[in-house]
Amino acid sequence: MKKLTLEEVIEGIEDRRRERSVWHDMKETLIIILLGVICGATSYAKIEIFAEGKKEWLGTFLKLENGVPGAYTMRRIMMSIDSEKLHERFIEWMKGIVTELSGVIAIDGKTSRRTKDSEKKALHTVSAFAYERGLVLGQIACEEHSNEITAIPELLKMLEFKGCIVTIDAMGTQTDIAEVIIGKEADYVLAVKENQELLYNDIKLYTETEILPIPASERPAEQYHRTINKGHGRIEIRKYYICNDISWLECSKWVGISGFGLCVSSVEEKGVTTVSHRYYIYSVKDMTAQKFAYCCRNHWSVENNLHWVLDVVFREDDSRARKDNSAENFNVFRHFAYNLLKAESSFKSSIPNKQFKCLFDNDYLWKVFSACS
Repeated sequence: MKKLTLEEVIEGIEDRRRERSVWHDMKETLIIILLGVICGATSYAKIEIFAEGKKEWLGTFLKLENGVPGAYTMRRIMMSIDSEKLHERFIEWMKGIVTELSGVIAIDGKTSRRTKDSEKKALHTVSAFAYERGLVLGQIACEEHSNEITAIPELLKMLEFKGCIVTIDAMGTQTDIAEVIIGKEADYVLAVKENQELLYNDIKLYTETEILPIPASERPAEQYHRTINKGHGRIEIRKYYICNDISWLECSKWVGISGFGLCVSSVEEKGVTTVSHRYYIYSVKDMTAQKFAYCCRNHWSVENNLHWVLDVVFREDDSRARKDNSAENFNVFRHFAYNLLKAESSFKSSIPNKQFKCLFDNDYLWKVFSACS
């Protein structure tokens, strides 16, 4: 498909303001908002301060016929943008950038906590994160965590991920979601908990009676894998078991299923040991324990590499944008900024350091803005 530049993406966003009340060009305002978010601005007021400080430089490529737009104008525009269309433009932009995908695509939800008010629930967004590329492929919003069941299939239908392995936590372990993934010529690794009671109980009983009693030394190498991580006074041992023989398992409604796995995590910290068991089903043919471990570990990349950055670096949980579509649209702009900062590779450093450099180096800021063009 045709690769869209970021400016083309922004140009395609409909301006829904009444013409007689328009003082500032919408495209210019959205570019300023995105540049501000790239530099670490976390509110419309801070973006206005950023724009005033960069006014001379902004004037080299923007007309700014009525000066720099104020925080109120930015907020009004972001409130009015059709969020569904903005999500579609983001996904279309990413399809042109990431033309070849492989490895794990982690699907997970996140709640923007301060977006809740007396009129509506907090914004909950489900994102698709490509671990190998370190980029957000797309996102879709729903009102609360329980609505992920309906949001995930809609997001999957919008994406292209042929040949990848889609990982989802237990909320998304649904037969129709598995069907969508297989229909996209991809594979899945889905967490299994009590929300799929019969499947969970069958797998749990089988692993407890037929798998765990067998010593690791007697298990084939492809069926067992062990890892140890140490650091900060914490020791974590993870043991991964897989079973590709499911002839005994009642699982006909799960399209493409080829086996199940178990991850036993033992964490020792301050003299206290905690053990947890996590069960999964998968469609990957000829799955090995090592590959299963890779899928399990990299699913959490969406938490560690994306959600943590959105909270700690972009201060998403502190955002007070909540009126109309403002919260959802600001969320998408954070994803735009995240991908641009990740994609720019000439300066090898963390996202906070890149943001700091953007504040003082206009050439570098433009390089980040153009990183995916």
